[in-house]
Amino acid sequence: MKECINKKEKLINHINELKNQKNAIILAHNYQPREIQEIADFIGDSLELCIIAEKTEADIIVFCGVDFMAETAKILNPTKKVLLPEIVDSECPMAHQLPPEVIIQAKKEHPDAKVVIYVNTLASAKAMADATCTSANADKVVNLFEEDKILFGPDNNLAYFVEKRTDKKIIPVPKGGHCYVHKMYTLEDAKKVKAEYPDAELLIHPESNPELQDIADYVMSTGGMVKHVLNSPVETFIIGTECDMISRLNIELEKVGKSKNLVPLRSDAICKSMKNITLEKIETCLIEEKYEVNLDKEIIEKAKVAIDKMLSLNK
Repeated sequence: MKECINKKEKLINHINELKNQKNAIILAHNYQPREIQEIADFIGDSLELCIIAEKTEADIIVFCGVDFMAETAKILNPTKKVLLPEIVDSECPMAHQLPPEVIIQAKKEHPDAKVVIYVNTLASAKAMADATCTSANADKVVNLFEEDKILFGPDNNLAYFVEKRTDKKIIPVPKGGHCYVHKMYTLEDAKKVKAEYPDAELLIHPESNPELQDIADYVMSTGGMVKHVLNSPVETFIIGTECDMISRLNIELEKVGKSKNLVPLRSDAICKSMKNITLEKIETCLIEEKYEVNLDKEIIEKAKVAIDKMLSLNK
């Protein structure tokens, strides 16, 4: 056991040395395993990491997340080197549900609609959008437009969340777009865990099914969950999103000397793609400076317009 701890410490020390030598920064999504979150310079949801990526002065960005996230960092930092520690198994299945041809067809059918797409999409899709959004600001982004019709994708459950918060007609693209992790949750899950923890607040991510959103105490992004749990007087929370969100919450609670009872709505709600990054892969990534994210210049320029529209909300 002691040997394992020493090996891990050496690995972390080497990663930190490499970061300093190469002026690199490590960004980690809330769904990364705890040991990855702990060595990151910044942890966050998609919006928070977008903002950090845009402002960083680092020469190298190591993105511990999935493919579309690293692409977004590259779009915001086209002259910087953006690295993804794992390339083979880094795909976000939902991001691949909205290829450009689906957007092209939807625009033909609804030429008077604006296109707002989730940042959980590939750069080629972002390049066709009028704006991107995250689960933290989707309704606000939609309301930036005067048009009454909005093509919104790829997550249909997030589209439901937005439609309840705007007067606009939201047209989900594609039909059936979803996150397989959040699709796991059922009313039976909620009733079962709520019966076990009757005083707990149920926090549900807007990628979850409408029936879960409708009975939740709060429907919010992962960033919203952090703020809520830290500031709420409630002691027990049922967390309806990917399981390692509890790791992020515990890290933040420990920083301020607090402790809360955090219960996963389902213990098997795991994003497999998020678990493929390891400390060893981060070390290799920094040593060999792989795997670099490269995008076509035209796609970067077009996609940045859509991302900047979203980021204008924070300026």
